This record gives sequence, C-alpha cells and structure tokens, in this order.
Amino acid sequence: MARLTRLKLHGYKSIKEATIEFSSMNVLIGANGAGKSSLVSFFRLLNEMMGARLQEFIGQHGRAHSLLHHGPKRTPQIEATLEFETDTGTSVYDARWFYAAGDTLGFASESLRFVRTGSSILPNAVSLGAGHFETRIHEEANQGQANAKVFRHLLNTCRVYHFHDTSATARVRQAGYVNNHSLLMYDAANLAPFLYHLKEGPDTSIYRRIVKTIQLVAPFFEDFDLKPEGPGGKDLLLNWREKGSDQLFGPHQLSDGTLRAICLITLLLQPTETLPALIIVDEPELGLHPYALNVIAALFQKAAAHSQVLISTQSSTFLDHFQPEDVIVVDRTKQGSMFKRPDPEQLEAWLEEYSLGEVWEKNVVAGGPH
Repeated sequence: MARLTRLKLHGYKSIKEATIEFSSMNVLIGANGAGKSSLVSFFRLLNEMMGARLQEFIGQHGRAHSLLHHGPKRTPQIEATLEFETDTGTSVYDARWFYAAGDTLGFASESLRFVRTGSSILPNAVSLGAGHFETRIHEEANQGQANAKVFRHLLNTCRVYHFHDTSATARVRQAGYVNNHSLLMYDAANLAPFLYHLKEGPDTSIYRRIVKTIQLVAPFFEDFDLKPEGPGGKDLLLNWREKGSDQLFGPHQLSDGTLRAICLITLLLQPTETLPALIIVDEPELGLHPYALNVIAALFQKAAAHSQVLISTQSSTFLDHFQPEDVIVVDRTKQGSMFKRPDPEQLEAWLEEYSLGEVWEKNVVAGGPH
C-alpha cells in the first residue's frame, strides 16, 4: 500500500516553510491559529485540484492573496513536494503555483518523478508544463503516461472529511441520489445512499457493525429506515427508527453531535477496499460526548491499520487515546507554522504521572492550548 511519507510545503497560508514526516497515525495538536487548519486546507486544495476545481477552490477561499503566506508581495508563489512510498520505490509530485492576474494561482511548474528502491540513478522528472490553471495529471494519464496514472491514483486517495456543517440546510440532512454510493463524500452528503448500498449488498456485516457502533454512542437508536422515494425511486433520506417506538424519524431529528458521530463511524468502518489511503479529519471531537470520543478514537486506531490517518484536535481528552509517537506539535513563530514530533525522552518522566492530554495542557510540549 502506498503511503505519504513526506510533505515539503512553502508559502501556503500560515506555513512559510515546513517539512512534515508522516506515519500511520498523525495527530496534530497546537494552540488556536498555530497552523493545523492550514495543513488540512492544503490537502483540501489537492482534493479540489484533482477534481479540476482548483480555480473554484481559490475563489471560495478568499482568492490567491488569502492562500499565499502574508500575501503576494511577501510570497509570490506556493511550492509543494509530496513523497509517496510504494512497494517498488518512491513516487514524488512537485508543483509550484504562481500569483496570476485576477488574484488567482497558475502552475509555474508541475512534474512527476519515480525513484526505484536501491537505484543510485536519479531519474529525470516528467514535466507536465507550465502556465496552466488546472492540473495536467488527468490529461497525461488519459494519454497513457504511466507516472501520471500512478499519481492520479495516489493524490485521489488523500481525502479530507469535514462533518462540521450539521445545520438544517446541511447536505447530509437532505435527500441524496440513490446511486451515488461509490465513495463517501467529504461532507457526507451521500451518507444515506452509502449506507443503503452497504445494507442491500451481498455482505451486510459491515452495515450491522456500523449500526451496533452507533448504538454505543446513541443507545436510543435502533436502525436506519432507508427506502428510495421520489420520481423513479432515486431519492434517499437518512430516515431512522428509535428503540421502543413505531414512529419514523427524519435526518432533521438527529442532534448535531449524533449526526457527526454517525458520519465518523460510517467513514471509519466502511469496507477496507474503499477506505482512502490517507484519511484527513479536522477536529473530529466537535460536539461529541466524552464516551463517544472513546469510541471514535478507537475507530481511528483501527482504521490506521489499513490507511494513514491525519487528524487535528483541540481536545486533551481525545488526545489521551493516542501515543506520543502519533503526535505532531504545531507551533506558530515569527517564521510561520512549525511542525515537529515531541521528544520521547522529554515526555517519559511526565507520562509516568500524567496522561498525554494533561501533559499537553501543562504546555510541556510546544503548542500547548494557551
């Protein structure tokens, strides 16, 4: 399985210059404004870029001057290098985005490299050109370029999920198209079709496991009641039933915290073959009861056996469920956001008396919640 091992990022939001090493489990901690969300946002940019929506992303996030570190006068371009470890070597994607007229970003360069394990010969990068405004990976892949096909897959399997919007107008509370079930969407807009597909498929064990896990955090919950409705039976609402009641409830009758828990449980318990290679979630603890945090943390640990996990958190209670080696401390300095792993020797004595979350609260490691 391919894994993201290193990201070098220059000039993006609060990140002036950073090199970040990734393992199976990666938990970002740091004070408000330290730069955790900047890193998550960069992966969201990659998601939109791979969907040919880079320009749309730039427009929706304050235009280019809001993405460039301290604006285009200080930082005229963003640079990124992503390194993926595969069974046969290391695949490297390099990109530079320059500030362009109209307060947008265009590609100053875009290239792909593959370094075979054990080889002493440095390969020539495959250039995808310059001056374009959407990635050319798809174009090259469709023409049969082998490296482009690999990178299209690698970058498409780094997925950001954001389940914060649980308002009355949130897409997860609306009807979804019944056949939109291949991948869980970033905001769980297709949660009902996704669950319906698991429930009606040949193997219902995963669906039953999801329901039983939801019951751990919401004991009143009995099951979903998923029935296609509307013209042609193409619409699905996230209807559900409560234990001891014959009333049918709709998605608008789920509390915000319960709905977020359902989204996270479904994401993390889905079939391993559909799990993204890298799962990225910003503040998964939002609105969850402490017991629900226990369940969700255990599910993240389980998912990390099959995928990489990158989460950011502000919760010391949630942090208690992870190991010091899982942690990446984010600290904001005059040089921008800094990312580093804590020193195990520095923490060893503290962890004999305190939990990891308590050590963070005491600001023993940089980036404490002050």
